[in-house]
Amino acid sequence: MNAGVRTPVEVAVRETAQLGEGPTWDPATGRLIWVDILSSRVHTYAPATGGRTVLLTAQHVGAAKPRAGGGLVLNLRDGVGLVSPAGAFSWLVHDPVPGRRGNDAAVAPDGALWAGTMRYDETPGGGTFTRVAPDGTATEILADCTVSNGIGWSPDGRLMYYIDTPTRRVDVFDRAEGTGGAVNRRPFAEFDETAGYPDGLCVDAEGCVWVAFWDGAAVRRYTPDGRLDRTLPLPVRRPTACAFGGPGLTDLYITTARVGHRAHPLAGSLLVLPDAGQGLPQPAFGG
Repeated sequence: MNAGVRTPVEVAVRETAQLGEGPTWDPATGRLIWVDILSSRVHTYAPATGGRTVLLTAQHVGAAKPRAGGGLVLNLRDGVGLVSPAGAFSWLVHDPVPGRRGNDAAVAPDGALWAGTMRYDETPGGGTFTRVAPDGTATEILADCTVSNGIGWSPDGRLMYYIDTPTRRVDVFDRAEGTGGAVNRRPFAEFDETAGYPDGLCVDAEGCVWVAFWDGAAVRRYTPDGRLDRTLPLPVRRPTACAFGGPGLTDLYITTARVGHRAHPLAGSLLVLPDAGQGLPQPAFGG
């Protein structure tokens, strides 16, 4: 597809999120879950009805994902927490570090949560990337991230894609057989400064990787060999992440941010590109 073709993007939810992030489709409820990190809010949106909910969390929330038995798992400032179907909160991993918060997270095919952290001041190497098993066992995978961000898996689960934003790169890992971990990190795609900064990502059913570019006003799709084959220009400067949703997983939802710049009127809203492609079902957290 011609990389310059402009595609119609719609507004799914008009909002003024400071740092919208982490869209995730929950098939059990027919809702899209996303967060506003700096406003400590978890949003949901049901496209079939237009219904919305907002959950206020006690601290900054980097990501919210559905749990297999209902409720949510949250990547918070001080660790990973659980919200029960009835709304009760409990800590699964409590690891407060002054000046550090949770950022993006994703659920692997085996039901484990992969959760990133970063320093508020973005100190180089001040963040981590950790695998949290359903029983709460935490295994640190990377100890020197700066802005731990997008995470996704290939359709067969053998590859994991990962972004540490200041590297201006998407990296890829191999699945570590028998442990659920990841090994053999290497570059998948690299970007120059004109593209902006890679932020969140998702993987489609063809194994292509969609990347939202902070300060790049676009989402770009890369083939499994790392070749750019589509650019989706956006009206906002700071898209943060993308995910497929809707009943058939064909609509691409995009979160955006207002923080730190003179915002476009749609900055902070949840955008959608209908019939963008075919997404992959996302597993729920097993804990």
